Amino acid sequence: MDLFREFLAHVTTKEWQLQNKRLLVAVSGGLDSVVLAHLCKQAGFSFALAHCNFQLRGAESDGDAAFVTALADELGVPFFEKNFDTNSYAEKQKVSIQVAARTLRYSWFADLLQQEWLTDSRLTIRDSRLLTAHHRDDSIETLLLNFLKGTGIAGLQGIPGENGKVLRPLLFASRDALQQWAVAQGISWRNDTSNAETKYTRNALRHEVLPLLETIFPQVRQNLAANLERFADIHHIYRHTVDLQLAKLLEWNGVEARVPVRKLLQAQPLATIVYELAKPFGFAPAQTEGLQRLLHAQPGRHIDSATHRAIRYGAWLVFAPLRQPSASLHLIQKGDDSLLLDEQLLTITELPAPPATVPVDPSIALLDARSIEFPLVIRRWKEGDYFYPLGMQKKKKVARYLIDAKVPRMSREQLWVVESHRKIIWVAGLRIDDRFKLTPSTTKVLSLQLAPIAPSTAAPGLQNS
Repeated sequence: MDLFREFLAHVTTKEWQLQNKRLLVAVSGGLDSVVLAHLCKQAGFSFALAHCNFQLRGAESDGDAAFVTALADELGVPFFEKNFDTNSYAEKQKVSIQVAARTLRYSWFADLLQQEWLTDSRLTIRDSRLLTAHHRDDSIETLLLNFLKGTGIAGLQGIPGENGKVLRPLLFASRDALQQWAVAQGISWRNDTSNAETKYTRNALRHEVLPLLETIFPQVRQNLAANLERFADIHHIYRHTVDLQLAKLLEWNGVEARVPVRKLLQAQPLATIVYELAKPFGFAPAQTEGLQRLLHAQPGRHIDSATHRAIRYGAWLVFAPLRQPSASLHLIQKGDDSLLLDEQLLTITELPAPPATVPVDPSIALLDARSIEFPLVIRRWKEGDYFYPLGMQKKKKVARYLIDAKVPRMSREQLWVVESHRKIIWVAGLRIDDRFKLTPSTTKVLSLQLAPIAPSTAAPGLQNS
């Protein structure tokens, strides 16, 4: 069949109704995206071209931009171009060039979809869609990359044809088919020389691994393409079965997810269920074995992902977000009356005399003001810290005190200490230092009180689990 008729048949089968959409076509100047632009023109779709100049290849990048500008003029459609300082962005965000380019382009595309740029009054911003020119070979490469990285059954579907407002209408066609049609139509395109550099994983797979596989299995591309559809069907069945089990296991306590360990150990297949439980919380496939060991570990043992901590807490496996402190150090000057510490408020008051009854509330510290030197330093506790717990004449490391006091591991990391002249006077919310306690000779009192802000909305801690 002719590529154009296959294209129309494919989008019709997908029921995307592109003839009634306001389309933004991402065009690099390469074969795939140029063919997509011409197909959209022949189909009579309403569309504009968008080109990203990542400024990574000097004059070659500028040549691509000029080519796409001319292409937009030839097709008679609106054109958008944006230059990005990709290297600076990647360095600042500490990501690879590929990740930086992807983030920059899709963010810009999303902005363009919200703008008015077509005169057809029938079409609104709600009708906007982004078309990208990923084809069947791209999807096959993605399948292999995901398989080799161990991303699970979901990754074996390759590139999705639809992801929100992003549509990929060329996934039915091979790159060879696109090239044959372009040559037959007299269509020219630009070649990106960086696509030949095998230092990039995808390029190495494309130029070295797949050709080698074809010498052993000549039909490897066709077989993998067929597997894409089979894996999609398998994933649908797999997802339905797994989701039923996860719904029976997961319980939520505010922002924390909890799983009963005994019940989880009965799930089959255990490794798969543990992997699927942990994946939404940022855990990598390689951490699955460690998470399984955690089910048999002592309470308090934990494993971290980039965003969450999985911790064995009593009869539960708890997934809790890793909280990022707003600041690691604060100063209190004499006369200051309050200080915000994340979700808590520290109130500072000077009393002219000791109260008749000293409160036993650990969130209130009453200290002999004569022994206090300003400024006070408020910071997170660290290994090596020590103090003299109230009632003790010997010093004790804060770490050992927290263990003996059975403070949950997740809660320990959020604790503050208050220092005066390099001496810890209070492990905030727990215990004061004996050297700063009230005595019969105390005349002035420094009162420190720690209270949660809006406790009804604060994230519950593990102590509530």
